Amino acid sequence: MTIRVLLADDQEMVRAAFRMIIDSQPDMRVVAQAADGTEAVDQARELRPDVCLLDIRMPRLDGLEATRLLAGPGVPDPLNVLIATTFDLDEYVYRALRNGACGFLLKDGAPGLLTEAVRAAAAGNSLISPSVTVRLLAQMAPHRHGPSPSEARPDRTAGGGGQDALTEPLTQRELDVVRRVARGRTNEEVAADLYVTLSTVKTHLGNVQRKLAARNRVEIAAWAWENGICQDGQD
Repeated sequence: MTIRVLLADDQEMVRAAFRMIIDSQPDMRVVAQAADGTEAVDQARELRPDVCLLDIRMPRLDGLEATRLLAGPGVPDPLNVLIATTFDLDEYVYRALRNGACGFLLKDGAPGLLTEAVRAAAAGNSLISPSVTVRLLAQMAPHRHGPSPSEARPDRTAGGGGQDALTEPLTQRELDVVRRVARGRTNEEVAADLYVTLSTVKTHLGNVQRKLAARNRVEIAAWAWENGICQDGQD
């Protein structure tokens, strides 16, 4: 199955470089390109690609607002959005995740990281550039600008053990998994850390996602940092 990708960046050279990387992969291809955010939103809604790869600073409509329109809260059938930017700024990462992005990459990253992120997004998973994952998520706790993913939904009830806005409390094993996800570990690494199978990790993550009403592992990680879960135990 070929992963269909939409590219949106106001720099033609960047679009050409990304297209070359993506089209070189046997399982993905670029199906559309846009030079501004408005064009990107229009094409994405029309073509419904598997992944939308958006820059942040674009004319007419920036990538953060385009992300909100394509994947944000209230969008009935959200698309998978990846943000690729030159700017390693906390406020950009935070807004991107809050607006529904399932990945955040820096443009100077290795080509392999880009294709890995595209595959992860297409599969409903998430990937954040390793250089920003832990630092930026950790900073969400002391610089909390808004509600956590679960708190944003008024119909949540309080859970136990300091876990606010849960439909039901997380088990100890689920917390173990969440801590590792919040620190940027892959499912395979979590399985190795906890001496369990990969399918067991996926089951735990599915349960956590349901309990938090989170859409992806990025929201799970953000919730963990915001609620101090990463400080509640050792990896």
